[in-house]
Amino acid sequence: MTERNQDQSTAPPVARRKRRPAWLREIRGSIAAATFMLVGVLLIAFAVPLLPGFDPYGQDLSAGYLQPFQSSDDRFHLFGTDPLGRDYLSRISRGTQVSLLIGFSAMMVSLVIGVTLGLIAGFFRGATESVIMGIADLQLSIPRILLLIAVTAVIGASLLNLALLLGFTGWVSYGRVARAMALSLREREFVLSANTQGASSTWNIRKHLLPNVLPQMVIVGSYELGLIIIIESSISYLGLGIQPPLPSLGLMISEGQTYLGLNPWISILPGISIFLMVAGTQFMSQRFTTEGGAGNVRANRTT
Repeated sequence: MTERNQDQSTAPPVARRKRRPAWLREIRGSIAAATFMLVGVLLIAFAVPLLPGFDPYGQDLSAGYLQPFQSSDDRFHLFGTDPLGRDYLSRISRGTQVSLLIGFSAMMVSLVIGVTLGLIAGFFRGATESVIMGIADLQLSIPRILLLIAVTAVIGASLLNLALLLGFTGWVSYGRVARAMALSLREREFVLSANTQGASSTWNIRKHLLPNVLPQMVIVGSYELGLIIIIESSISYLGLGIQPPLPSLGLMISEGQTYLGLNPWISILPGISIFLMVAGTQFMSQRFTTEGGAGNVRANRTT
């Protein structure tokens, strides 16, 4: 009986070890894919400018339409040249930098606005919540890209304008998540205890709600970053975003459409850069979401 009980007691851990790799492989697979894509993006954006001959603006009409891996005047062009003879690898590198700069700047603006308004709405409830969420619903009723096109057509497109506009129009996702968490956290014991001891609402939001909400914003932010890059590229593709001579991946795709029959890489290579940025951030978001779900399952089991 003793040996049989020992065998039975050792069986469940073995079974658990066999089940665990199912979700571990999924997480590790998404981590590997995200790492590969994001490392590629970072190399294009920040390692290429360190190479000799980096010049995204220098024109040489005699060297236009060079194929990838060709040279001109003792200068090697890994990605070829565009119709004006500009090194295409340098152009894609600078365009990737622009997309990342706008993406992270807009994400931070949305994060600050959304978390602030969401915590205020969820903690104070009442008329304050109704006004804030009413504004959010009103903004959601207007297609975001149409709103951006209308505003940029009026005030003009620049790095600062696009970052601010994308930030001001993207706070709703952060605000809704922050509000939902604040509604739950405001009823927790540590918040109620602080209230009975005379803690102010500002202190409770800053000390109790904000530290619990910010980790969840990583998931929202990693998803929104890819969405911002797509929207910025779409606006630039229509000619309403970043203007020449500053490179923009969306505008490069638009300009390359004319030459798809003879030089398809002019549109394909910027599209690959956009794909790596967006897919890498989405895989990273999936990784955070999966880890959070697995952590919740483990927490529920322990309780």
